[in-house]
Amino acid sequence: MVGADEGIRETYEGDAERPLGGYAAAMAGYAAYAGAWAALIRCRGRLPERHDAMDVALTAVATFRFSRLVTKGAVTSPLRAPFTTYQGPQGPAEVSEESREGHRHTVGELLTCPFCMSLWVGTALTAGRCVWPRATRTVTAVMASLAGADALQLAYSGLMDKVTGGE
Repeated sequence: MVGADEGIRETYEGDAERPLGGYAAAMAGYAAYAGAWAALIRCRGRLPERHDAMDVALTAVATFRFSRLVTKGAVTSPLRAPFTTYQGPQGPAEVSEESREGHRHTVGELLTCPFCMSLWVGTALTAGRCVWPRATRTVTAVMASLAGADALQLAYSGLMDKVTGGE
């Protein structure tokens, strides 16, 4: 007889094989990660009454850029290599990778998905601002500046393609 958990998994997956156990472990890992940050903030007693709108905006931009750097950057591919396989270039200084099969699959998905990584990075930057505000604002400023520079580089490349006719 198939157990209740096995029946739920089979019904959910259908013909597709999904690593639900790995996803459950990732959620538990995130809960522990967020809980550790919460404990550190509580211990330091630095939970702000509210978050400044400019800090939130800069954190959003920095989270975007840092998440793309971790999940797509060519230079950070050695961090992902144990969990992914290289597929080819994806864009300027970015690569396309796929998650490996087996027990490395869930970590590979996290490390190749900028949307997934944003939760972890945004948590760290927001919590870091509560515990080490000056240092975290500096890191946030660097990442936000990098995102702005990337946008300008891409705009310049696009403009040059139009001017030169794609030569």
